[in-house]
Amino acid sequence: MNILVLLGSPRKKGNSESAAVTVVEQIIATIGGKAEYIRLAAEEIAPCIACGGCEKTGKCVVKDDMIDLYGKVDGADLIFLVAPTYFYGLSAQIKRFIDRIQARWSRKYLLKSPFRKEDTRRGYLICTAATKGKKLFDGSVLVAKSFFDAIDVPYGGELLIRGVDQRGEFSQNRKEIEKAELLAMEIAAIFSA
Repeated sequence: MNILVLLGSPRKKGNSESAAVTVVEQIIATIGGKAEYIRLAAEEIAPCIACGGCEKTGKCVVKDDMIDLYGKVDGADLIFLVAPTYFYGLSAQIKRFIDRIQARWSRKYLLKSPFRKEDTRRGYLICTAATKGKKLFDGSVLVAKSFFDAIDVPYGGELLIRGVDQRGEFSQNRKEIEKAELLAMEIAAIFSA
């Protein structure tokens, strides 16, 4: 199994990344596979310029690191969007990546050329936030669902972690670690069935 982990935090080894590592390591320990972590803050990804070029070909005309990332997304069996929530939405680093998925949306909806119809892949959102608001993750979940729809990957669910701000808080919170481990077991069960 090829696991792609898209890290949307500007902070290395922060809470969202720690949660993702917990989930992914448990999946690999249970059913095998390999994971690739992409730190989106380190990638040269320009924002979508809304030029309409992808409407004709399904390919983005902007030439930057995103070109390689399209292939990684297409080749993954399991994809994790991983990010902190800022102001009730995903981080800028992951949002600019998602906005460039417009090329895949065009391929699917305008060109009527979905990628993998036999798809057994799944996509998940792992999101953290410093505060604890009731609707804190609503925007992030909606964007994640739209992203996975555009790339023809069924949305499997999410791990949403409130009240972690300082680096290392997730790793010290046994309740949240157990939620991460439970998600990993659920995903492993789906892929081993």
